[in-house]
Amino acid sequence: MTGNDTRTLPLEDLHIKAGARFGPFAGWSMPLTYPAGVMAEHVHTREHVGLFDISHMRLIEVSGPDAATLLARACPLDAAGLAQHQSKYTFFLNEQAGIEDDLIVTRLGHDRFMVVANAGNAEADEAHLRALAGGFDCKVDAVDRVFLAIQGPEAWAALSRAGVETGALVFMHGVEPRDNWFMSRSGYTGEDGFEIGLPEADARALLERLLADDRVMWIGLAARDSLRLEAGLCLHGLDLTPQIDPATAGLMWAISKDVRASGGFIGAEALSAILEKGPSEKRVGLKPQGRQPVRAAASLFDEAGAPAGRVTSGGFGPTVGSPVAMGYVSAPLAKPETRLFADVRGTRVPVDIHPLPFTQHRYRKG
Repeated sequence: MTGNDTRTLPLEDLHIKAGARFGPFAGWSMPLTYPAGVMAEHVHTREHVGLFDISHMRLIEVSGPDAATLLARACPLDAAGLAQHQSKYTFFLNEQAGIEDDLIVTRLGHDRFMVVANAGNAEADEAHLRALAGGFDCKVDAVDRVFLAIQGPEAWAALSRAGVETGALVFMHGVEPRDNWFMSRSGYTGEDGFEIGLPEADARALLERLLADDRVMWIGLAARDSLRLEAGLCLHGLDLTPQIDPATAGLMWAISKDVRASGGFIGAEALSAILEKGPSEKRVGLKPQGRQPVRAAASLFDEAGAPAGRVTSGGFGPTVGSPVAMGYVSAPLAKPETRLFADVRGTRVPVDIHPLPFTQHRYRKG
C-alpha cells in the first residue's frame, strides 16, 4: 500500500522498469500507458500479443457440497449445469435486479468453482458471497495470485514458446494446468486470449520468457479501455451499475430461459417484472460524426432537442479509425442509424446509433 491507501501491484517494479505511467483505478495504482503510447499498444494487441497485469481483480474459490446451490442463489446462473471447465458470464444482482457486479464463473470440479470479480467491487463481492454462504455447506476463499491477461491473435503461440500449452482450451473454458495456476481462454479485448492466475514467483518466470518474444508488449489501462469499447464490452461503474438491470443493458443472453423460469436467484422477481413490461431504456453503440470523441456522462438529445439518453463510455477507436461510444437511450430510439446529438461542452455533436461490437470478436470457439 502507498501512503494514501492506494494499493500497488505485486509486480509494480517490472512496470516501473518498463517505463509505465501510473494512475489511480479502483483503489489501485495501475499502469495507464507505456512508452509506445496508447495507440501503438492498442494496435499491437489487435495484431500480435498484448500483455496486461490485471492483479487488481479478485479470484474467489467457492467449494463444498452446496457450492453450486450458493452460486445459483447469488447469480442468475445454473451453476450445477455447467460442464467441467466451462466458464459463464453472469452477475450479482440486487433485489431490484440492478447489477452489483458482472463476473465470470468457471467450474473446476464437481463442487469447486472459480469466480473472477472486478477490482472496484472485489471486497464487496467477497463479503456478499461469505454472507450468503452462511446458509450453505460450502466455503468461500479469496485466492492470492498474480493475474495476467495475454491477448491477441498470437497469444497462444507466445504462450507455447514460453512453455505454456493451450491446445484444447477453447473460449470461455478454464483449467488448472499446474499447481496453484488457474487459466481461462477469455479476455476483455474481443481478441483470442487467456487470463492466468498464478503465484508471484511463477509469474515473474513466465513474464521473463514472454517478454523475450518480440510479439509480446506490455499494455496499459488506457488501451485496455479502448480495446474493450471497440469490442462492445461493458465496464462496471460506467456501463453497468446497481441501477441498471441485465434487460436494459442488453445482456439477457447471459441468463438462460430455464434460470429465468426457476426464479431462485436474488432479484428474480424484479427482473421478471422488467421483462414483462419491457425496459424503458436500452444500451446501444454510438458512432460520433467527425473526429471529436464523445466521453462518458455526455447527455444525448433527439433532433427536436428533447432528452434522449446518456453516454456511459466513449473515446477514440484506433481499429475503427473514428470515435466510438456506448450509452443508454430511450427504448423507442434504440434503432440502428438513429441520429442523436451529444452535448460536448456546449457543442452539439451528431451521433448515430451503431450496432455492437464496433470490431468483430475473434474468439477461438472450437
